[in-house]
Amino acid sequence: MRSVTNLSLLLLMFVCPSFVWAQTKRSPEFKEKYTLKEVVILSRHNIRSPLSDNGSTLGKLTPHRWTNWSAASSELTLRGGVLETMMGQFFRKWLVSEGLFTENYVPNADEVNFYANSMQRTIATAQYFSSGFMPVANVAIRHRYAPSKMDPVFFPRLTKVSEAFCSDAMNQIAAMGGKKGIRGINEGLEDSYRIIADVLDLKDSPACKSGETCAFDDYDTQIILKKGEEPAMKGALKLANSASDAFILQYYEEADAQKAAFGHDISISDWEKIARIKDVYGDVLFTAPVVAYNVAHPLLVYMNDELNSDVRKFTFLCGHDSNIASVNAALEVEDYELPSSIEKKTPIGSKLVFEKWIDKSGNEFVAINLVYQTTEQLRNIEMLDLDHSPMVYQLQLKGLKLNADGLYSFEDVNGRFEKAIAAYDDIK
Repeated sequence: MRSVTNLSLLLLMFVCPSFVWAQTKRSPEFKEKYTLKEVVILSRHNIRSPLSDNGSTLGKLTPHRWTNWSAASSELTLRGGVLETMMGQFFRKWLVSEGLFTENYVPNADEVNFYANSMQRTIATAQYFSSGFMPVANVAIRHRYAPSKMDPVFFPRLTKVSEAFCSDAMNQIAAMGGKKGIRGINEGLEDSYRIIADVLDLKDSPACKSGETCAFDDYDTQIILKKGEEPAMKGALKLANSASDAFILQYYEEADAQKAAFGHDISISDWEKIARIKDVYGDVLFTAPVVAYNVAHPLLVYMNDELNSDVRKFTFLCGHDSNIASVNAALEVEDYELPSSIEKKTPIGSKLVFEKWIDKSGNEFVAINLVYQTTEQLRNIEMLDLDHSPMVYQLQLKGLKLNADGLYSFEDVNGRFEKAIAAYDDIK
């Protein structure tokens, strides 16, 4: 936990009970009671270049040129590699301090599992993390295909689609917008749409001059649910999301914040509103319960197997924000907004971390945290160690009770995985 004393923690919890911090350094009393047995991580890749370039639809949304990225479209940037190596070093220091590994440990083939989606940005992220995490072990990064092909375990595609499924999914998505449904979702983003249009100088863009679009005002978003494909959409939210994604990445890459905003002087609150478009886009496509059960099923099965392994000590799975979002939704994680990040749900490089602890009586417990670098840590490439850690935010599962030490029983967490996995079988 970053510079938060016990007193300030109590004050934060009193003022806002849902704002709960996890500890990166456990107390001596905690270590007397528990021993860390295993860690399973589902990571989002680190900073990449946008999925499309200056000559694409994204390029037509502004008269300005996007940053000259250090990597090809969709690939991990140099900054992303450096930041991920630092995260790996932090996890090494943390797990050595907890006694899970010794310094410069070289694991056997069963103890450590690094598995990435078969995309350049995910393979590279896992490789950089492993270099910081176990620098002398030459850890093998497993991926099933030549880049860039989506692995079915990480591919958030729909494998069951029927009229009943689509009806349930559309009802659950519409509920996110309240009484106005999907239109209400867009109306809730009006301020974000205005800010991003201003920063793009959209009215002076090639897209506007050609009559394609001069504003993000198509609020009748169409949701597309097809078997074998990712959930998709058409409308203002889809278009604005591509610009939001590029702006977030440009803000991380470009040291001059004004230059990152194409010469506009905007506040951190404005950056958060720009990023909110991408957060909502992800929520709409991947977090409706019936959709989450569908697209996250392969990952849920894989992660549950890893948590129940008798030989595994550490698992690192590298995928995408859609993977973390859908897994969280399927496991019924309580809603949250992350502090110190313009991305409030699944920041770039963030890690969903399951810590498996055992007490002296042999009882097993689980802590569930989201670990991420703050926006300033990303922008400034700040060094990480146990005294200057990334943010560690404790996630809570609906309906399950934490013990006095902030841990769930392993039985309860295992049951929640089994419930989410079984829900897939119930999809008609």
